Amino acid sequence: MTPRGHRQRHAAIGAGAALLTLALSGCSTTSGQQAGDTSASQQTIQATEVAQVTTVHEATGMTLLEGPTFSEDGLLYLVDVTAPPGSPKVHRIDVDTGESSSIYTDDQSALTSAQFSPVDGRLYVTDFIGGRVLSMTPEGEDPRVVFEGELDGAPMNPDDLSFDDTGAMFVTDAAGAQAPYWEPTGRLVRISPDGSTADVMASELASPNGLAFTPDSSGLWVTLNTGNQIDYLTLSDDGTSVATAHPAIRVDTGKAQIDSAAVDAEGNLYVGLHNRAAILVYDPDGALIAEIVVPDDADVSSATNIAIQPGTTNGVLTASGEAGGLVYSFEAFGEGIRPSNGG
Repeated sequence: MTPRGHRQRHAAIGAGAALLTLALSGCSTTSGQQAGDTSASQQTIQATEVAQVTTVHEATGMTLLEGPTFSEDGLLYLVDVTAPPGSPKVHRIDVDTGESSSIYTDDQSALTSAQFSPVDGRLYVTDFIGGRVLSMTPEGEDPRVVFEGELDGAPMNPDDLSFDDTGAMFVTDAAGAQAPYWEPTGRLVRISPDGSTADVMASELASPNGLAFTPDSSGLWVTLNTGNQIDYLTLSDDGTSVATAHPAIRVDTGKAQIDSAAVDAEGNLYVGLHNRAAILVYDPDGALIAEIVVPDDADVSSATNIAIQPGTTNGVLTASGEAGGLVYSFEAFGEGIRPSNGG
C-alpha cells in the first residue's frame, strides 16, 4: 500500500525521508493489456467522503494514508506512512460515524500496509524504513517483530503484504531505497507463518508495490510502481514458489504511478494511483472497466490503496494530499473477500 517512489510520501521521515519518498513510486513498459483513457464503455464512479483522518504533518510536510483493512467487527484500520515519531501511525475508523482513534505509534517506523492474519487474528503491518514486519492486537497492544533483517544479503524495504490461506505472508520488497529507486531491484518475498524463514519468489522487479491474490488463491497480481505494469503470477500447488509469470497489464497514466491493489469475489482488480486521485478497475481478464474518482474539489492528489469489506460491496479508498488524509467509500463490483481486505 504501497511505499515506493509513488509515495513521495516519504519525503518525510528525517534523514531517511528522501530515500523513502523515492522508494515509494513507479513507471515502465512492457507488453500486455494496455489501459488507456476511459471510453464510453467504461464507467466513472464518484467516491463519497467518509472521514478526514489526518492533516499534513508540520514535521514531515505531508501525510499519506495506506493499508486500509477491516476487522471482523467492521471497523477500518489504516496506517499513516509519513507520521512523525510519536504521532498516530495506526488509526481505527468507524465508517458509519466517521470517528477515528489512534491505536499505535512508535518513534522509528514508516508503516506502509496492514492486514489481519487469517490464522491468529492479529494486525500485521510493514515497516518500510526498518525493513520489518510487525504484528499487534486489534487494540494496538503487544507489538512484536515478526521479521527483520537482510534477505539473501540485501536489506528489505517491505511495502505491501498479503496472506495466503495458511498464514504465510507475501510481501513486496521495493528494494529501491538504495538509489536510483527506479532500477529493477525489487523482489516478491514469502515469509513463513511463524516468521522463521523467508524466500525470494521473484526478483529484478521495478519497485513492486501492490499484490492481490485471485479469489481461488491460485494466482497473484503484482503492481510495479516504477514500471507502471501489473504482472500476473501463478503459484505452485503448495504456494511456495512461482510456477509462471508474465506482464499482464500495461498502465499508461502519464505523471501518475500505480500503487496498491485489491481483488473482489468476482475476480475484478482494483488498482490505486499515486499523483492522481483515482482507482482503476479491471475485469478478471485485464480489461479496464471503470474508474473510481475522488471529487475534483477534494484537494487530494493520490488515491493509493483500497479495501472491500468481506461479505459486502462496501469499498473504501485512502486519499492524501494538501487536504490531509481522507477515506472515501464506493460500491464495489463484487463482494469483498479476504484478499480484498488490506495489503
